Amino acid sequence: MKIEQFVMAYRVEQDRLRAMLPEDYVSLRPVLRFNAEIRGDADVYVELNTPVSLGEKRGWFNIARWDTGLTFVREGKAVTFISDFLRLKFVGVGIEGGCPAERNNDGCYYRDGEAYRLVPPETITANKEFCDGEFAFLFSPSDAHGESYGDKTLPAVPSEQLHAYPHIEATAENAASIPCEQMLGQYRVTFERGDRL
Repeated sequence: MKIEQFVMAYRVEQDRLRAMLPEDYVSLRPVLRFNAEIRGDADVYVELNTPVSLGEKRGWFNIARWDTGLTFVREGKAVTFISDFLRLKFVGVGIEGGCPAERNNDGCYYRDGEAYRLVPPETITANKEFCDGEFAFLFSPSDAHGESYGDKTLPAVPSEQLHAYPHIEATAENAASIPCEQMLGQYRVTFERGDRL
């Protein structure tokens, strides 16, 4: 199946992420990341993740994922994902980068009943195209939003814990309440996918 994947990352306060993670999961960087996909030219899928470690495994912790209630609009180089709780916009800038494969990535932890299941990463060898991007959560008027222009991907440096917030559930609504401090990078990549999940 043809997959057009759009990725957007932004920096947030890392202590707020720590407060959302289940016991034994360690926040690696102060990052929230959207993965949005157009599957087979029509179906839309979006997920929200943050980088973690669990023992010797390093990967992404899935906070939320949606495959219903989403649409997209394509206008020239711009693709906008739309729902009643989220808006993501990507505009290709025509500058290509290397393939988006990550080192030290053992996969993504997805909720499976009361526990989480580690799904290994898929192999993507196609090159990415950098994008300008913007996003806004729409659960409430004060939800996180951000906008970025340029063809660079900025690093997110881990921070030491300064605040011990009370534990809260890892939900999209709770993640949306954490302000965006800086956009870190956006890209899109197109590839073929076999069976995965």
